[in-house]
Amino acid sequence: MHRPYIFWLALATLFGGHTPITWAGSERDADGRFVNRYADLSHSQNFLSWQWTRLTEGLPKPAKTPTPQTPVNEARLRAPQGDAQVTWIGHSSLLYQIDGKNFLFDPVYAEYASPVPPLGPKRAQPPGIPFDSLPHIDAVFISHNHYDHLDLETVRRLAQQTGDAPIFYVPLGVDAWFVEHVPGTRADGGSPNVIAMDWDETRTLAGKSQLMTIRFLAVQHWAARSPFDRNKTLWGSWAIEHPQFRFWFAGDLAYSPDIDDIARSHGGFDLAAIPIGVYEPRWFMKRAHVDPHEAIEVYQKIRAKKAIGIHWGTFDGLSDESLDQPPQVFEQARQASKLSADSFALFRIGETRSYSRGRP
Repeated sequence: MHRPYIFWLALATLFGGHTPITWAGSERDADGRFVNRYADLSHSQNFLSWQWTRLTEGLPKPAKTPTPQTPVNEARLRAPQGDAQVTWIGHSSLLYQIDGKNFLFDPVYAEYASPVPPLGPKRAQPPGIPFDSLPHIDAVFISHNHYDHLDLETVRRLAQQTGDAPIFYVPLGVDAWFVEHVPGTRADGGSPNVIAMDWDETRTLAGKSQLMTIRFLAVQHWAARSPFDRNKTLWGSWAIEHPQFRFWFAGDLAYSPDIDDIARSHGGFDLAAIPIGVYEPRWFMKRAHVDPHEAIEVYQKIRAKKAIGIHWGTFDGLSDESLDQPPQVFEQARQASKLSADSFALFRIGETRSYSRGRP
């Protein structure tokens, strides 16, 4: 329950701004379900209405142009350049390399982002890095448990990689799912390889030369893997703060006062990965997903030096817009905001870029 939040939100409404609140972790409602800090997202009837509309109107429409793709440069994966290096695997899946460590964010190698394949959103483009071409993965970061962000077979394969298994950093509650479904994972004992984190919680992780701070930060979204477990696990965004480079992975998010909180406490990232797709229809998606215009607002609000657009062009059927619409709308929004193409970039699937503090 939101208890004192209503008072603060009323003040913010009256005075036209977001009143800063000092938060300490997540909260749950009377049923034990996690709640957003600034809005509830209960729209099961709206979901049925949306599904009926897209069925009767034949949405989404087919893309006219495929998502750009390029063969991955495997040599660069083995010898990263700059302070940090990023490769877009597709959708929200990223390989992030820094200080001798290889991190995966929301890795999904499945053909369907669905609990019941072959029904549900289908992959339109192959992963930008073939699974067997991945370098040894040191850590995996999961933003939430939706099927386009957490895939069972992918994490099972990662847990069985040659050499040590990666450490899986997950939201509260997702650790139990790992232990139940992914052989070889442990969430307790002396050396757990699944670490569940609450909002505002921090951990440290050793790079080759320096320690990094891992932060799990609140954003507005929701979680579920079935009709019966809605918000039984947490969701959020990840900040990886290295002394030489600071990276923020937004996961999935709506535009909400959580962005102000992140900007105030942690803003000034060197690089941010921000979703630009899966946003139509707005009447249904707005409280859970930003659109390209809002993605640019998020980028500006958190004062990131550079950003890359994720969560688009990969799985057909997640939302009503065609797969090729997000980059078109984003380009219009970018030009209207007078941002350079380098400031907030869209990668080709499989593309790798290196970043150094102060320059791309």
